[in-house]
Amino acid sequence: MADTEREERPEPADDADSATDLFRALGRQVKLLRERAGLTQRELGERLGYGEEQISSLERGRRIPQPEYLVAADELLGAGGLLKVAVEDVVRAKAKARVRHPAWFRDYARMEQDAVELHDYSNQIVPGLLQTEDYARAIFSMRRPLLDEETIERRVADRLARQAMFDNWPGPTASFILEEVILHRPLGGRATLAGQLKQLLRIGRLRTVELQVMPTDREEHPNTAGAFILVTPTGGRQVAYTEDQGYSRLIVDSEEVRVIASRYGILRAQALTPRESLILIEKLLGEL
Repeated sequence: MADTEREERPEPADDADSATDLFRALGRQVKLLRERAGLTQRELGERLGYGEEQISSLERGRRIPQPEYLVAADELLGAGGLLKVAVEDVVRAKAKARVRHPAWFRDYARMEQDAVELHDYSNQIVPGLLQTEDYARAIFSMRRPLLDEETIERRVADRLARQAMFDNWPGPTASFILEEVILHRPLGGRATLAGQLKQLLRIGRLRTVELQVMPTDREEHPNTAGAFILVTPTGGRQVAYTEDQGYSRLIVDSEEVRVIASRYGILRAQALTPRESLILIEKLLGEL
């Protein structure tokens, strides 16, 4: 959900470009220090409490480095304060920069960034908030009509930037329901799917997240109308967001939102429990 894309005109450079340059520079510095220390991305991630893919994204400047990451990496890699001194710059850059979503997506994106509660039902692909870098790149590369490489890379970076919400505390209360078929579909190849399943396990174990799988063999289903998201922004009422064939719709009518929320409640009741869902994902990962 929130994964189909329309065409949009290129936007002028702004604070987002400066922030991206900073994040890329820091990523290159961490990579150099890591290699000098003789560590692989996996080994560095294990010592800092990050996944290998997260370290890769950080080194490429595609993920916003959190202050605690820079401090820990500085101490572990013996940077002598080189990374620590950049913490204030990163905080300022994050405050000034804006993710350059397509114009049609920005109203929802603002609500998502300010959400206190978010619920997502996906029936085709892994939702954008849960996608790995490789999975997101595969999705954008498959899009028709085809996107140029620069646009693909920009959209991948913007998608990963949305995931910063999971790094914040307290983060929004979030739940996700994925149709089981999504877990079997090897978009981008089996290695990409394996990495995506690991990501689902990681995020599904967060205290603020509940991840459920809707089994394919269910004989009843309360929602055959497509994917949707329910989001409650700070101080606002719950709204719904849908996309279909590149057309987005932000639903604010209270009765329409109530109907969709009711469907979501039934979906949660019929899906596997969060614990059962993680067990299933672990099983599928082991079979790859």
